[in-house]
Amino acid sequence: MPTALITGASRGIGRALALGLAQRGYDLLLVARSAPQLAELAQEAQARYQRQAHTLALDLTQPDAAAELATWAAHHAPNGLAVLINNAGYGLWGRFEQLNLEEQLNMLQLNLNLPVQLTYALLPLLRRAAKSYILNVASTAAYQAVPSLAVYAASKAFLLSFSRGLRYELKGSGVSVTCLSPGATTTDFGNRAGMGVELQAVANKVSMTPEQVAEAGLKALFAGKAEFIPGLLNKVSAGLTSVVPKPIVEKIAAGIYEKYL
Repeated sequence: MPTALITGASRGIGRALALGLAQRGYDLLLVARSAPQLAELAQEAQARYQRQAHTLALDLTQPDAAAELATWAAHHAPNGLAVLINNAGYGLWGRFEQLNLEEQLNMLQLNLNLPVQLTYALLPLLRRAAKSYILNVASTAAYQAVPSLAVYAASKAFLLSFSRGLRYELKGSGVSVTCLSPGATTTDFGNRAGMGVELQAVANKVSMTPEQVAEAGLKALFAGKAEFIPGLLNKVSAGLTSVVPKPIVEKIAAGIYEKYL
């Protein structure tokens, strides 16, 4: 059976992606920090879809996490990995100079360094499969600078650019790369980022569910799309950033996010 590896799999979009892949017949390699949540997800995948699911509880912000994860994946998928989903990540809300620098660097390790390191380590395993897929989960923030989410938005812009460049390099190799860029989603992102209740309430008005995002993302992945933004409003908003002058886009974003600081 084909095997898929998902980082940040314990909840939110990662969890929904894992179940979506199990429904499609994939065995799962599930990675996140929370062992109990991973165990619960593995049991659900096995009970609902009769798929094997192995779990690894690991702090993915650690510098050696990618190497440990790659060794573990090779053990459980020696014949090749069919899908790699780089989903782990989080944001920090606030002005750059007022946020803790170490926390911001940890965020970059997870959002930016880990996907690069893990993709590099697992490409040989992905090439063993007749056809394989990489899904990098970015954000609509990748399409613009966002005051008060400056480092987070920059990390997602990197991931989008990296995905497109790598996709081109891997043409004809049998490995397809897609970047999924969701907008507001009903996950724990706001709490983890330190956003206030008022700002989260604004976001919730236009939020998609993790299941909606995951299903759209998987369809885009298996259709071989280079990048995909789920939700009409998100598509329109991201599209406007390419035609509206950057200072205006940044002023609008600041009006939304900085208003509640």
